[in-house]
Amino acid sequence: MPNPLPEIGFIRLYQIIGDPKATPPIPPIFPVGRSSWWAGVKSGRFPKPVKLGPKTTVWRVEDIRALIEHTNTSVGDIHD
Repeated sequence: MPNPLPEIGFIRLYQIIGDPKATPPIPPIFPVGRSSWWAGVKSGRFPKPVKLGPKTTVWRVEDIRALIEHTNTSVGDIHD
């Protein structure tokens, strides 16, 4: 089952990369580890976060949707 995204707003990292230890488990939108995600942010592969506070980091849903679309398009190009 795909991970439903809100239409607008922000999501936290655990919502993007999933959390199998949560009850109930949260499936990943992007199945990568925390370190791989942050390395991708640093390299520009993944979108930059927004800091809402000293311990609160989020991503714009619009940026994650664009990443999904870009990834799906790139994968489609490989298989065409």
